[in-house]
Amino acid sequence: MNTSAQIRPQGPGRPKDMEKRAAILIAAKALFIRNAFAGTSMDAIAADAGVSKLTVYSHFGDKDNLFREVIRSRIQDLLPEETYFFDPQVDIRETLLRVALTHAHLDCNAETVGTFRAILSDCRQGNPRYGKLIWEEGATRTHGLMERLLQQAVDAGQLDIDDVPRASMQFLTLIKGNLMMRQMFGCTECPESYSAEIEATARAGVDMFLRAFLPRGHQSAKVRSAP
Repeated sequence: MNTSAQIRPQGPGRPKDMEKRAAILIAAKALFIRNAFAGTSMDAIAADAGVSKLTVYSHFGDKDNLFREVIRSRIQDLLPEETYFFDPQVDIRETLLRVALTHAHLDCNAETVGTFRAILSDCRQGNPRYGKLIWEEGATRTHGLMERLLQQAVDAGQLDIDDVPRASMQFLTLIKGNLMMRQMFGCTECPESYSAEIEATARAGVDMFLRAFLPRGHQSAKVRSAP
């Protein structure tokens, strides 16, 4: 039997290709945040990633697709689908608190805010399609996942919500307040107190949401923030 005919050798350079792709994404993310979309060239991305411009194009096609991949990769890394996992055996407050703290810290993070500033800069220069892109990859995706979680909680009898899509938006607004806007405008003098306020706002938002949407039979129990 000719065993060599049955064994397919691994394609040459495959791990190295993935390393190059990761290096390109890292370089692109840093440059897009620093220089916005319009101020970032494929040449600069290739130079920072230590690859040729042809390699960048071969992996991502063009700058629009590369930008989309940067946004998608960052959001999926920081807000994986598991964040919105619903377990009917777990108290709904603990589930919502997990989502709230993850969202609040992410959306008020300096690097995330830098990404939004870069997008707003491009929107101002007449490129609203990039704002729409981040909306599709970020807000639309997370709203969909949040709606699914809330609907599962309603179906399990843990919440009483008539309009789940609207409640999803209300929840994501409550847990962040104006903290992201403060970061956008650079009004966060003390990082330590700001971080504490992020967490306190998220916890208070969960409490307020539950006061509105807990089933009536659960309303007699006072909602308290976990220590």
